[in-house]
Order: sequence, then structure tokens, then C-alpha cells
Amino acid sequence: MLLWRSDSIAVWRNEEVRRRLSHYYKVMKGERNAKYRVVKRFPVDFSDDMTVEELMSLHSEMRREFDEFYEEKMERDLTDNIPHGNFLELKIRIVKLLVRECKLCEWRCGARRLEGERGVCGLDSKVRVSTAFLHMGEEAPLVPSGTIFFTGCSFKCVFCQNYDISTNPFNGIETDPQRLASICRELSREGARNINYVGGNPDQQLHVIIPSLRYMDVNIPLLWNSNMYMTEEALELLLDLIDIWLPDFKYGNNECGLRLSKVKNYFEIVSRNHKRVCEVNDVIIRHLVLPNHIECCTKPVLLWIARHCNRALVNVMSQYRPEHLVYREPEKYSDIARRPNNREMEEAYKYADELGLCWKPVS
Repeated sequence: MLLWRSDSIAVWRNEEVRRRLSHYYKVMKGERNAKYRVVKRFPVDFSDDMTVEELMSLHSEMRREFDEFYEEKMERDLTDNIPHGNFLELKIRIVKLLVRECKLCEWRCGARRLEGERGVCGLDSKVRVSTAFLHMGEEAPLVPSGTIFFTGCSFKCVFCQNYDISTNPFNGIETDPQRLASICRELSREGARNINYVGGNPDQQLHVIIPSLRYMDVNIPLLWNSNMYMTEEALELLLDLIDIWLPDFKYGNNECGLRLSKVKNYFEIVSRNHKRVCEVNDVIIRHLVLPNHIECCTKPVLLWIARHCNRALVNVMSQYRPEHLVYREPEKYSDIARRPNNREMEEAYKYADELGLCWKPVS
């Protein structure tokens, strides 16, 4: 486990960081193929009359075989033709069925989004991009990051810093798979180290993001920047496509998740998804330190990561500030109506050290 303070960029030069993110770095340098490029060259036969249960069963079987296929193809020139029936097309078919009565996040609201009904996230079938640009404010190995901000979100965080797009799904430009692929290609040409899907939240956009991969073949790492409240079905579709994960782990219990983000069973769902991702992918976990939440959130989150996700890098973040509803109603959210102070941040770092998380700045 490696942990760094978010105010110390120097640690990124540590060789341990490169080792933990070895797949990401190899794709970024062109020494290995991005996973999505190999996924669509993996032949799979299926029919459109198969049920979602049958397709998911086939998908699980193909995932086991794909690992070996990727090992064979990951460092080869991909000049072969893309088969008509392939693993990406299977994922596209599944996600289309999942969004019909939406099961992309653990609200499982069942909204008929393809028929124009809006889900808990505020979205129907249309996907909108608020901004897309080279982001210089992400963790150092990621910058410049080709960041795509989608509108809408499955969370209702009372302190959301992007509330203008998370609470207003119409605050963006409507984007279809071809246009999204074009945005990604342009970000790559501009020098992006990765394609960073974020928001809002990207999980609710899967029915456009996954089909967009049909129309791009740039060898660039795909990064998933999520609140990690997706369903197991949605996560399974992503595991073979994403090269590096940048997930949030906000709360150490369900009560804080319900009060501050309005979601149920936060800890069980998010820890389940983090554990699954940590088994197979390069991961940088972000934990935003909230004032007065060291004991109930920061310490339980760091303890869980140390026990269950020891491949991950961890960014303990001090950037919290009272925004959105907390700014408007500070008396209602008095516990988080200020920024974390130095004592709280030092306590968070000290506890991480006690858990054996190694933060070693490099000169």
C-alpha cells in the first residue's frame, strides 16, 4: 500500500508508484495495448434473442477466456480485422438491456430510460457532456488527463462541488457514441495521458460510453472516475475495458452516506465494488477528509483499504470545502460547514501511517 498527501506532488516520482500502476504506465507509453482495443478483437458468438441473464452468463464465461487472450495480444500490433461478433458487441447488447429498466446503479430504479423516462440520476437515454479538456489538477501520473465531465449523478451529495452539472442533467451538449469517440480522439491528439470519464458520475452513461469504443482505436488508457455505486452487472462490463480506476471512497458507514449523499447501504455496496476492482486493475482510491468525520469515516475507510485493497494507491485529500446545500444551509449541516483543519488532516495521515501505509516523499 502506498499513501501520499494530496499536497505533495513529489511522491509521484517514487518507483513504487510506477510499480503499482505498471499496466497503466505501459499502455500510456505504448508498450502495451489498452484493454478496450483487445476486447473488440476477441470473437464472441451470441444472438439478440438471448435474455439478459443468458447474456450475463455468457459474459462471465468469456471474461475467464479473455484474460488469456489479452495476455497473448497485449504487446502485439493490432492489425487484424475486428470480428463482427466480439466481446465489445456483447457488452453493448447487455448494457442496452440493463438501461431499458435501468439497473446501472444500486438505486435499481427501473426507469425506462430508452423510452424517455428519467431515473433517479435525472437522466433519460440522452447523454450530455458538460466539458471536455486536458485537466492538470488530477494526481500527477494522470496529468494531463483527457477529462470528460458528464451531467447527472446517482448521488445527491449536499456538499457537491460540481452541483451545477450533477443536479442539472441538461447542463451540457447532447452526445452520441460517434461524437463521444471523436472527443476522445481529439483529447488524445492534444496530448492526454488518458481518457478520464467523470461527472457528475459516468456510471449512468454506460449505454453511450461503451458503444463509443466501436468508433475509436487510439492506444490510450481508459480511466473510470466514479462514486462506485454501480451495480455488479455494470461493474462486470467495465472490468475488461478500464485500464486504471480513480474511485471515491467517501464514508465509513451507511448513516453518513444516507445523510450526506442520500444513498442507502453505502458502505456495503462501495466496499464490494472497490474490492472487486482491486483484484484485477490498477487503482488510485480517493478519500476526501470531511471535518468532524475522522472517527466515523476516515479511519474506517483507511482501515478497510489496508485490509482488503492492498494493491491500491491512496490519496487522502484535504480539498473539502462547504459547497451547495451546506453553503446554503450551514446550520443544517453544522458538522461539515467548514474545511478540515490541520489537526484533523494530521490525524488522518498519522492513522494511515499506523496502518502501515507508506507515504514517502521523494526529493
